[in-house]
Amino acid sequence: MIHLKIRGENINSRSRILDIYKRLCEGKSINRFDEAEYFGVNERSIQRDIDEIRAFLDERAVSEGDMRHIVYDRTQKGFVMTGNEDGLLDNNEILAVSKILLASRAFMKSEISSILDKIISGCVPHKNMKLVSQLVSNEKYHYVQPKHGAEIMEKLWRLGEHIKNKEYVELSHFRQGETTENVISRIVEPLAVIFSEYYFYLLSYTVRDDENGGYERSHDFPTVFRLDRIVGYKSVGVNFNTSYADRFEEGEFRKRVQFMYAGELINLKLRYTGKSVDAILDRLPTAEIIGRNYGEWLIKAEVYGRGILMWLLSQENNVEVIEPVALRNELKGIISRMGDLYEQAT
Repeated sequence: MIHLKIRGENINSRSRILDIYKRLCEGKSINRFDEAEYFGVNERSIQRDIDEIRAFLDERAVSEGDMRHIVYDRTQKGFVMTGNEDGLLDNNEILAVSKILLASRAFMKSEISSILDKIISGCVPHKNMKLVSQLVSNEKYHYVQPKHGAEIMEKLWRLGEHIKNKEYVELSHFRQGETTENVISRIVEPLAVIFSEYYFYLLSYTVRDDENGGYERSHDFPTVFRLDRIVGYKSVGVNFNTSYADRFEEGEFRKRVQFMYAGELINLKLRYTGKSVDAILDRLPTAEIIGRNYGEWLIKAEVYGRGILMWLLSQENNVEVIEPVALRNELKGIISRMGDLYEQAT
């Protein structure tokens, strides 16, 4: 590890160099005359400080590939640090990230404001901070927070620690449509925390006692718990073991789940006759076109659980399920009941 070398033992000199270095890293310009007046030294001392910082960066360039340099900028009439822009988000990137965060509506208003402020102050080049702040200020003002009203940042971190440490967790939660008065407790094997459509979810295997006094999984597929509905969680003091080959891959799970409704894995085959097959392929990442004929596509995909029903019903008559037959028949029953509903006299 390379440390910034400071000439001599003068504590004021050390503090001055670190102060100048910090402001250079923030994208600020250092004027020798102004600095000398502020610190009560001559301009030669400030030049030596800058030379020390240059020497430090030169060492890092050789040992760690650090591409930062100190140069004199005539337009700013001072020294600036160059080469650090690639490590920061530019205007386009910060605006894109900010809009995604705001559109997610995943956090309370206080949380999203804090996150955006830190991203802008810590990632955006100093000269662009005001502009970027102005570009996101209107959306921040009109941000609509989720109705559950629960702050989840701490919960995200703590559950992440349990996952990393492979600890069985006693989870207390309430189900959809119920209140905190109807809390259920169970032991789970936590796998991952993922985000989808406004909410964060904990993926876990529910477990039961086994004959050896430990725990075994109740199902072969994970159960999904919405984080804002989790009211309590604590380690039971027992760890689980998972081999590398059997590790849970949340990316693969995400490809196969719709609206975070888990369940058994389904091999789906459908016929699509709409205008944009790309929309189907984007929505179902495991989808593969296996046939095409005169404006229709035959598609197969792997999907988890009941969420696929909700998506299929949203596609009107553009999608026809071919397999599995049980799912096709279930859809027919739902569509029939929907028709009966609208046939009833109002």
